[in-house]
Amino acid sequence: MHGQLIGVPPGTREEPDLGHHGDAEATPGLVDLAVNVRRDTMPEWLADPLTASLAELAAYPDPGPARAAVAARHQRPPAEVLLTAGAAEGFVLLARALAGVHRPVVVHPQFTEPEAALRAAGHQVERVLLDPADGFRLDPARVPADADLVMIGNPTNPTSVLHPAADLATLARPGRVLVVDEAFADTTGAPGLAGEPESLAGRRDLPGLVVVRSLTKTWGLAGLRIGYLLGEAALLDRLAAVQPLWAVSTPALAAATACASPTAVAAERAIAARLAADRDHLVARLSALPGVRIAGRPASAFVLLHLAGADRVRETLRERGWAVRRGDTFPGLGPDWLRVAVRDPATTDAFTEVLAEILEA
Repeated sequence: MHGQLIGVPPGTREEPDLGHHGDAEATPGLVDLAVNVRRDTMPEWLADPLTASLAELAAYPDPGPARAAVAARHQRPPAEVLLTAGAAEGFVLLARALAGVHRPVVVHPQFTEPEAALRAAGHQVERVLLDPADGFRLDPARVPADADLVMIGNPTNPTSVLHPAADLATLARPGRVLVVDEAFADTTGAPGLAGEPESLAGRRDLPGLVVVRSLTKTWGLAGLRIGYLLGEAALLDRLAAVQPLWAVSTPALAAATACASPTAVAAERAIAARLAADRDHLVARLSALPGVRIAGRPASAFVLLHLAGADRVRETLRERGWAVRRGDTFPGLGPDWLRVAVRDPATTDAFTEVLAEILEA
């Protein structure tokens, strides 16, 4: 059983399937708008060290160089970095290491793995459900003052909303662990803006802050499993104590080192700028369709939309060759929500033409 549903009357909503993810929608043969992983050709500066690492597989992985590279990127000491087998492992480590917390709260809608990991570790989880009428914006006052573990995404999956860093910072306090999932932080930004606006990755002054990062999305490394946590050294030591030995493979460590380089960071910024233009195109095309409402102000690699009968539309889209992400498995949403990945303008145009035909039928 999970805890009280804050802001939602008990019994008004079926329990969502927290174990459902977008890859289940992306059946081979369909155009995949359900998974938020970029699939462009891997650059040489990433492919070459990955290939070279295969010659080192007889040795046990050494995380030291990768840890130092990630620390340098975020201007932190290496002791404030913990490398993980994807961001998902980070949530499991947090759930296991923080067994003594008495009031864990997850802010939804968001990626379901944080709550799933907490529940699997025996925690009684409470939810704060953000309001779609308010664009799913965070109101820090709605988080219980005595919550000693708070988890929130930024930008949030599936809403694509980017919360102000100042609002998130107000949630940090002594005696509380604040976990901010920044798996999509490198997808944010636009020409003329500083890189990764609203990120807390560089904040070392906030007590109990843990920032979760992933290299899966932008660099197409979902199958490699590589991510990392940033936070206070003493807190990360507690998490490392429950992590399996050699949890991150040698190729994944090579990827972490490469993706922390100045070359990679510059490439991320260029990709984020192109993504912003492609996202604007998708939002414009979707907004022109009758009955389609965009959630909030999308800031990441996906757009959440509300559409009456979206569950039936999703099935018809599958019949027409398109996969999109269902919304009813996210707490705080339901069957009238869909998440659509941002793709190039040609793919967006083809998709919205098919969607328009379905809506007109």
